[in-house]
Amino acid sequence: MDSFADFDLKSTFHDYKNMFIQTKKYWLIYLVLITILGLTTISQRTFRNPQNEILIFIIVAILGIFSIVFYFLHNSDEELYKVAFVIILLFGITTALLVPICDVSDEIEHLTRAEITSQGVLIPHWTGEDLGVDRLYNFTEGERISSEHNKGAGFRSIGAMNFFSSNLGKTVLYTTHDTDKINLTPQIIDSAFEQNPFFGYLPQAIGIVVAKFLDLNVIWILWLARICNLLLYAGVISFAIRKTPVLKIPLLAVACIPITLYQASSASIDSMIMGLSILSVAYFIYMCRAEDRTLTTKNIGVFAFLCLLLGLCKLPYLAFALLLLFIPSKKFEKDKKSNLPIILISILIVVAIGVLWSRYSAPTLMHSWRSSHNLINSTMQLDYVIKHARTSIPKFIYNIFIIEVPKMVGGVFSFFGARQFHHYTDEYTVITAALLLYLAPTLLAYPRNVAFKLKTKLGSAFVILIIYVGTCFIQLLTWASVGYYNLGISTRYFVPLAALFPVVIWIKQIPFDKDKFDKYAMVLMIVFMATLIISFATKYY
Repeated sequence: MDSFADFDLKSTFHDYKNMFIQTKKYWLIYLVLITILGLTTISQRTFRNPQNEILIFIIVAILGIFSIVFYFLHNSDEELYKVAFVIILLFGITTALLVPICDVSDEIEHLTRAEITSQGVLIPHWTGEDLGVDRLYNFTEGERISSEHNKGAGFRSIGAMNFFSSNLGKTVLYTTHDTDKINLTPQIIDSAFEQNPFFGYLPQAIGIVVAKFLDLNVIWILWLARICNLLLYAGVISFAIRKTPVLKIPLLAVACIPITLYQASSASIDSMIMGLSILSVAYFIYMCRAEDRTLTTKNIGVFAFLCLLLGLCKLPYLAFALLLLFIPSKKFEKDKKSNLPIILISILIVVAIGVLWSRYSAPTLMHSWRSSHNLINSTMQLDYVIKHARTSIPKFIYNIFIIEVPKMVGGVFSFFGARQFHHYTDEYTVITAALLLYLAPTLLAYPRNVAFKLKTKLGSAFVILIIYVGTCFIQLLTWASVGYYNLGISTRYFVPLAALFPVVIWIKQIPFDKDKFDKYAMVLMIVFMATLIISFATKYY
C-alpha cells in the first residue's frame, strides 16, 4: 500500500518528460534504424496499400521510444529485470496480436493441446472408439477426413478448433469468422502433442479458460493463449535477469532475439523451453559466482529441478543437469568428497526420470501425423546407421556441423509461415546480417570484470555439444526418412544454447566501456524486436 501512497503521477510524468528529452540521441538512432531495416522488408504490395504498415510503424515507434525512456529511468543492474519484463510484454503482445492465425510452427497442434488442458485433462486420451462425434480434422492439411475412414480416432477437443484449421496462416483481416462465438461442440482432433508434459500448456490453458468463461469471440482462444504464455515467459525471464549476478544484458539479448520472441508470443511449448533454459543458465551463473562455501544441497536441488522441468519439455536439455559438475568446488558448503555424491545422485535422478518419461512419450508419436511422415521408422533408421556405420556416421557428422550449423546461425530472423509451409529467410538477409553483427559482440565480447574457470568453460562447451548432437540424432530417428538426413531441425531448437556462449567464449581484447555498451545494446535489442513486428506488417498486412 505504501508504494501506491508514495506514487506521484505529476512527478512521474515530469521524470518521463525529462528523460525523453535527455535520451533523444538514443531514440532518434532507434527511429533511423527501424526505418532503414523496415524499408528492407517492403514489397510492391506494400506501396499499393501502405495504411496498415504505416500504422504499425507508428505503434512500434511509440513502443520503442517508451521502452528506451523506461530503460534509462531504470538504468542499473539492480533494476534491469523490470525493463526485461516491460519490453518483452510490450513487443510480445503486439507480436501475439499481429502474427497470422496459428502461423507459428505446429501452433495449431499446440493450441489443441492447450484447449484439452483447459478442460482439466492433463494427459490427453487417444481413442479409436466412436464417441458419437462424426467429424475428424487433419490440421496439417486443413481439411476434413471422412469419418468412415477413421471414425472417432484422436483426441477429444471442441468444434471451435475448426476455425483455426480453416483459417490457417490468415490474418483477421482476411476472415469473417473471427467474430464467431466459441463452438463448444465435442470434436475429435487427430494430433495434440500427447508426448509433451501438461505444465508446458498451463498458461495457454488459463487464457483459453478465460476466453470461454467470458464468452468471447473464437479468435480470443488463440490471442489469450498466446498472451498468457507470453506473461509467464516475461515473468521467468525477468526473474532470471534478477537472479544472475553478471551477464544480464547477454541473457536478455538471447531472450529477445526475434526468433525467440516470435515463439514466446505463440501458443507453443517452445516459450516454456526457452524461458526455463535461460532461467537455468542464470541460476548456473549465480552458483558459479556465489561466495565461497555458501552453496548448499538446496541449491543443487533447485538447479536439478529446473533441469528436470526443462528436460521433460525437450529431452536433450536434460543434459543441462551436467553443468552441476562444472561449478567450482570451493563454492559449495561441503568439501568435494562429500559434495560430489550429492551432485551425481541429483544428475542420475534427473536422467532417470527423463528416460522413464521418454519411454512413455516416444510411443505416443504414433498418435500423430508424424508417424506416417517421411517414411519414418526409428528402428529401421537405427539399424541402417549401425549396418552402414563407416559411411552413415561421417555423413551425419558432416551434415550437422558443415551443412546445418550455418543454417542455424542464419536462422535468427527466420519464421515459419503456415500457408507457405517453409521458412522464409532469404527475404531478410540484411536484417539477419545486422542482427548477427549485434549478437556477436553482445554474447562473445561483453565487457565485464569477471572470468569463469577453465573447468566451467570447457564443461559448458561440452553440454552445448551434447545437446546439439543429441537433438540432431533424435531428429534423425524420429523425423528423417530411413537412410536419409532430412533432420527438420530449426534455429529455435538451439536458441537456448546461445545463453551459454558468454560463459564458454569471452573475447576480452576488445576495449568496450560497459556503461556505453549496455545503452547501445539495449537500443539495438529494441530495434530488432520492432523490426520483427514491422516485417510481419509488411508481409501480411
